[in-house]
Amino acid sequence: MFASLAVLSSFLVSQAVAHGGVTTYIIGGWQPYNSPTGQSTIGRPYSSYDPILSVSASTFSCNNNGQAASGQLTATVAAGTAITAKWSQWTHAQGPVMVYMAKCSGTCTSSNSNSLSWFKIAETGLISGNLPSGKWGTGQVMDTLSYTATIPSSLAAGEYLIRHELLALHQANTPQFYPECGQLTVTGGGGKTPSGSYLVKFPGGYGANDPGVNINIYSAEAQTTTTYKVPGPAVWNGQ
Repeated sequence: MFASLAVLSSFLVSQAVAHGGVTTYIIGGWQPYNSPTGQSTIGRPYSSYDPILSVSASTFSCNNNGQAASGQLTATVAAGTAITAKWSQWTHAQGPVMVYMAKCSGTCTSSNSNSLSWFKIAETGLISGNLPSGKWGTGQVMDTLSYTATIPSSLAAGEYLIRHELLALHQANTPQFYPECGQLTVTGGGGKTPSGSYLVKFPGGYGANDPGVNINIYSAEAQTTTTYKVPGPAVWNGQ
């Protein structure tokens, strides 16, 4: 359901009375259900809006076979830039949103997303309330059809994939994963990269029985539960 990325400026304009200028660029994304012929976008190709139902699926990293499209493009963005993903539709209000990045060895266009090491740069899980009827990250996406994350300002320059993932929990013990990816060239930054427990592989980063994955948000216990552990590693803040 991932449609496009918006690159948002990270500076403030102090003199803004009666004048205007371009502040946001929307970069078109991959269009599933359409022929891949002639599609040129920073989005990695994927074929449908259907969910991935297994954490071990070979398509888990980017909702495809891990390869770039024949007309693959890459967007250049500075470290510290805010990136907004846009969805054409989304209908599930319960579940977390997660944003990952992975540094490519060489060019991203020649890199298979299944072989990369991913680190999380943003997440929004249960914001308030209880599990069945509280406010969730995916509920915000349902309301706005967008989600904004900031590339860590200290991240080393280079070619990266960015991965936006929605996890729908509206069916008991039947998690539905919706990941999509885009290609970026990051400039500037502070030369830092995450390591150790911040890095995961997809597939492999989640377990089928992880508490944030195998969950029944309608159980009796869930009615009084006001916390939720988002799957995957901790968010890397650039330190």
